[in-house]
Amino acid sequence: QVQLVESGGGLVQPGGSLRLSCEASGFTLQYYNIGWFRQAPGKEEEGVSCISDRDGSTYYADSVKGRFTISRDNRKNTVYLQMNDLKPEDTAIYYCKRSSPSTTLQAMCARGDTFGSRGQGTQVTVSS
Repeated sequence: QVQLVESGGGLVQPGGSLRLSCEASGFTLQYYNIGWFRQAPGKEEEGVSCISDRDGSTYYADSVKGRFTISRDNRKNTVYLQMNDLKPEDTAIYYCKRSSPSTTLQAMCARGDTFGSRGQGTQVTVSS
């Protein structure tokens, strides 16, 4: 079964950190761009960060630049999102998705050019 499974979310205070994991099953993750997206209650889904299949180039939304870091471990078929200095506005369900290697990271992250259904996601809540 082809799927991406997210984990690592939780409740954290402002300024805290979390590390999300996105593990692929049923396909080899290294052949795809992988991105993290989030959706807060009452808001549209937005791209947070994306990483390319080949050279590991990355894209970050302005709202998370300098705080979040995306990385991939192809041996573990997993992509990570290290989130530091978390803010209440980061509260959302976080999902990972994939796109074709021919898709630019900007198209993937900024315009949501991905394929496949999203998984259950992982809830991130930033609150004191």
